[in-house]
Amino acid sequence: MLSLSKLSARTLLLSLIVATILCTLACGGATDPAPAKLLLGSVITSTSNPLVAQYRVVVSTTAQVSVQFGPTTSYGLQTAAKTSASGGTVDILVAGMKANTTYHMRAVATSATGQEYDSDQTFQTGSIPAAYAPQYDYTVTPGQQPTAGVQLVSGTGKEFAVDTAGNVIWYYAYQDGGGGPWLTKLMPNGDILMILVRSDGTSGLREIDLAGNTVRELLVNDLQQYLQQAGYAIKLAILDHDVVVLPNGHWLVIGTDTRVYTDLVGYPGDTTVQGNVIIDVDQNNRPAWVWDAFDHLDVNRHPMEFPDWTHANALYYTPSDGDFLLSLRHQDWVLKIDYRNGNGSGDVLWRLGYQGDFTLQNETTPAEWFYAQHDANILSTNTTGDFQMTLFDNGNYRVLDDGGNTCNPDSGSPACYSTAAVFDVNETNRTAQRLWSYQLPFSFWGGSSQVLANSNVVESATAPLGLDGSTVQEVTQQASPTVIWTLQLHALSSYRVEHLGSLYPGVQW
Repeated sequence: MLSLSKLSARTLLLSLIVATILCTLACGGATDPAPAKLLLGSVITSTSNPLVAQYRVVVSTTAQVSVQFGPTTSYGLQTAAKTSASGGTVDILVAGMKANTTYHMRAVATSATGQEYDSDQTFQTGSIPAAYAPQYDYTVTPGQQPTAGVQLVSGTGKEFAVDTAGNVIWYYAYQDGGGGPWLTKLMPNGDILMILVRSDGTSGLREIDLAGNTVRELLVNDLQQYLQQAGYAIKLAILDHDVVVLPNGHWLVIGTDTRVYTDLVGYPGDTTVQGNVIIDVDQNNRPAWVWDAFDHLDVNRHPMEFPDWTHANALYYTPSDGDFLLSLRHQDWVLKIDYRNGNGSGDVLWRLGYQGDFTLQNETTPAEWFYAQHDANILSTNTTGDFQMTLFDNGNYRVLDDGGNTCNPDSGSPACYSTAAVFDVNETNRTAQRLWSYQLPFSFWGGSSQVLANSNVVESATAPLGLDGSTVQEVTQQASPTVIWTLQLHALSSYRVEHLGSLYPGVQW
């Protein structure tokens, strides 16, 4: 096996070609052929991210290749596998390592005839530049065990992931100024997809690999042009809050648009109203399907923050029927939209929340609904019929009684509060029930809630009252929850935190 970590790319290529030829000759004896060698050579190089290595291997035939890595030769961690269709070079980005640490790693190649391991090699990670190093405290409650996996933190301006020991094991060196990424998501292909706001005030979508290299980008001004070319009279102001990768590879993204109304009820003269569009964008960044809130909802209903009318902040694709859920923070509603994988009418199929289409069971006051919510997502296996949903219930202007009295997020009298919540939703009977709550200090904006396979909940409070930063916790789903661990961010606001099995789709650490 070649050890080529010091050689140039050109020298590497020549060396691997020679290795291939020698192997071919050695394996070509007529009387007693030796087994064909599967791994022909390898090299580990640094990337622009000091926590990420590139492991390059050459295989002699069709094979699946992954990399095992860890602080010792026991490894313990593994990347996802990549397939070489007919042999040749395979490049794998190895991510999930903490700073300033020596890691052992080796490639594993599997073909139709067997499996072969590379020799052990080492890689030294570097330091996280101060500009991208988050400040936080991470504590595990004595006697508790964090659920295996990693936490991907979005929306701080310092996008990063931590392991179960609280170590930063990945970060993104965002260099475009402005507000930075809003949201960071792991894609099914192993890349990272983010919504970002740049220094010039424009926004867009960016797909990067684990090393931070841009793979694909779509800016709001370009999408506005494509919408006009397709005949849509939409004034697209920004792409924001959420994006979903669909099974066909399209991106479903939230955008904010505006319309001017004259003499709305309570608003004499001209009022520029901010609404939302949902755009299905194909692999060429062209719009394939568009939904506009102005065409489907009553502009005169506005419980909070008008003329920021709808303020969409979360999308969730429902594979059972090809529709999607849309969280509208300023309507206190989660909608289901007739999408049908791009063939739907865009009709609002139902509105979940206060004054919507559902009856809230086993509750005596409207306070048990959710208000100004974030991150509505389905946690049950089924996504239609009778299913379970979790969300972060911020609680702004929570309706406290049947008289319509609300809490006051500005004066705190009466006080508002937030919850991480789980609801049962029966879309057939149009009934809903709050199954579980974890009451938290009031967080005016942001937040997320995710139920794990073991039923624990990872919740993130973006702006808890009285704290300069955000609080993330894993808690048990009990009437009196036990806190497993706490991640306290200092002077950073986490828009959303997602628990992942690893930094690789389908791989559990």
